[in-house]
Amino acid sequence: MPSLLIRLVLAEVTRWYAAGVALFLALQLTDALSSTVANLITYKPALSTAAAAFLSLAPSFLNRSLVLAVPFAILLALARMQSDNELKAISAGGVPPLRLVWPIALPFLLVAAVTYGNANQFAPQGMARWWNTWYGVYNMTPPPPEQLRYTYAPPGALYYAGKVITPPGSDEAQLQGVMVQRGQSVLTASTGTWNTRTRTWTLLAPWETRPGQPPRALTGPVTVPQTDRLRPAIIEVEQTTTPVLRARAADPGLPGTDRREAAFTVAQRTADPVTPVIFALAAGALGLLLRNRAAAFGAVLVFLVGFYALWTTMPGLARAGAVQPDLAAWTPNIAFLILAAALAWRLR
Repeated sequence: MPSLLIRLVLAEVTRWYAAGVALFLALQLTDALSSTVANLITYKPALSTAAAAFLSLAPSFLNRSLVLAVPFAILLALARMQSDNELKAISAGGVPPLRLVWPIALPFLLVAAVTYGNANQFAPQGMARWWNTWYGVYNMTPPPPEQLRYTYAPPGALYYAGKVITPPGSDEAQLQGVMVQRGQSVLTASTGTWNTRTRTWTLLAPWETRPGQPPRALTGPVTVPQTDRLRPAIIEVEQTTTPVLRARAADPGLPGTDRREAAFTVAQRTADPVTPVIFALAAGALGLLLRNRAAAFGAVLVFLVGFYALWTTMPGLARAGAVQPDLAAWTPNIAFLILAAALAWRLR
């Protein structure tokens, strides 16, 4: 295919892509700006503090905009060329329309590289800065990281805590909803502590249950040995960098839900950067079938809504164990790759 033709098509797509990125950035920034201004008026933080918090969201917003603008740009660019009969002229010149798809898709490999770096490092760091900054503005301490449904089962014993709260820099974690079974004795307590230096659990005001005996309240705290290590507390995945999530996904001591969520997020941070290329292939093939801009606008909405439905459904299925995390993360891309293949076959 002539290089001049490739440059003309890419120039048209690039103009629409820049407009799409600006549009989707504006939509996201408007929402964030409204909440930032409201907090600025209510709590009167330093303007530099509010600005720093606002800018910390930029990597996340940029990633979404770079991806969402792909079908917007390609569908509208091809619809414009179709309505002005430029695609017919290209086809009459001996260039099959389908050959335009690959040159359109290849430049989005650069977008994929940018979104990969953002998703794995800068976006989670930015989200953590956003929340920590506003906790400071509210004059509140960020809630200590916590782990839910902790379970440890060495031979002959079972340790359970509904919640483990780990204050930063402390050797002692707070326990809530505690149960310890050792031999024939079962100890339960509403609260307790976990001393990581002495490797013990202390149950406060516990009750003891033994077979054939009624439960009895024990006077004073009861300390029992606990040889498990205190793992780093679970922080929201959106605020956690990828290396930390990989370690979390591989930790057999964590609940299955937490491991699956971490594994899914790691896979998603690889799959999502590939989405611009998949979008370019599918949108390129679809755009060649459209005849006017009205159809292109409708196609953009259907395109994005369909992808969003898959993209928001998969995390819950992966977390519940209904779908393997890697497969769940790649399902939206696989679905749209199949769509691209079907449209390409239609254009043959």
